[in-house]
Amino acid sequence: MNQIVPHLLWVGHSGEARDFRKVFGAGIKAVVDVALEEPPTQPPRELVYCRFPLLDGADNDPNLLRLAIATLAELLRERLPTLVCCANGMSRSPALAAAALAHLGQGSPEECLERVLNHHPSDVVPGLWNEVHRALDGKGARGI
Repeated sequence: MNQIVPHLLWVGHSGEARDFRKVFGAGIKAVVDVALEEPPTQPPRELVYCRFPLLDGADNDPNLLRLAIATLAELLRERLPTLVCCANGMSRSPALAAAALAHLGQGSPEECLERVLNHHPSDVVPGLWNEVHRALDGKGARGI
């Protein structure tokens, strides 16, 4: 689990999201879980928990992907310390972190992904990254 400095954003894997001592120790107040194949976490009541079951590749529901990006971006806009996680923390979570930063005007998707890569090892699946681009390109028409 790594913070994407200077943002109140952490990227990690599902196992880290279940380590509530570590989550609370980092000051994290919300978890955005994007792993379809992982069982939902059973968080304590005081932790905000959002789950968007996304595939690690193409064929995601575009509306669900846009909603995941918009939700993560809104948590960051509200300055709520947030962990985004997926099964291994290497593809979906870094891609969604970069997309949320781009959605907030922090740079192009590629610039934001590079910033995430500077803080967290990643191997983003190209099909997923293409879908993220389409979701961001459609933000004016879709309202995200």
